[in-house]
Parts: sequence; C-alpha cells; structure tokens
Amino acid sequence: MSGLVLKLSPRERVLVNGAVIENGERRSRLSIMTPNANILRLRDAIHPEEATTPVRRACYAAQLVLSGDHNAEDSRMPMLKRIEELSQVFTDSDSRANLTKATEAVIEGQHYQCLKSLRSLIPREDRVLAHTKVQGTI
Repeated sequence: MSGLVLKLSPRERVLVNGAVIENGERRSRLSIMTPNANILRLRDAIHPEEATTPVRRACYAAQLVLSGDHNAEDSRMPMLKRIEELSQVFTDSDSRANLTKATEAVIEGQHYQCLKSLRSLIPREDRVLAHTKVQGTI
C-alpha cells in the first residue's frame, strides 16, 4: 500500500480536492491513493486575516492553490517571486534549505510540499519580527 495516510481526530475537517470532509465521532485513518491530490487539514489552514507577514502570505498563496481557489499554473511565477524575496531575508542554511524545497515543490506542482516547507519558517519569522519590534525599528 502506498499513498498518503491521514490520521484524523473526531470531527476534524480536511479539504480534499476542494471538498470539505468531516470525520465522524471516532479517530480514523484514511489512505489517499490518488497521486497529486490536493489535501489541506483545515486546522492547519491560514485564514485571510492571518496572512499579515511575508511568510504567512506565501503560505496562504500555496494554500489557495491547494483549495482550488487559484490555478497552479497562474500562481507559479508569483509564488516563485515570493520565495525569492524571502530568500533575501532568511540567509541561514536551514532556512535556505526550506526555501529551496519550497521552490522545487512549486516547480514540480507539489503545493502541499511547498506549504509544508514555508510553514517551517513561521517560527523564525516570528522571532525576527519580535526582535525587530524590541529594537524599535518597526
């Protein structure tokens, strides 16, 4: 057996190819056998009003492709531009590795992997913004 395995909590919602699916009363496990299915756990979703920082806006853009709200081909260049802009700020090797993964994922049309790589930068961005606020430059 291959494919993605989702372990869902009771009443957890997940978006699969644009359809919202809600789990029942018990924990369950689903095997997604279709390659390249667009899947997003709604508990991980970034809401539009939360997309207030560069990394969160990039995550939200990837999320819009996963939800079917934006066309993957039309979103490719704007997403690559956002990632390139982030690479000007995040220069440490771990961040660069995540940005490289995000870039490769966009090129390959793997928007979930792009989102996953970009989400890992949110804690770093939060630390940078908190430090900047403390320094009084924002």
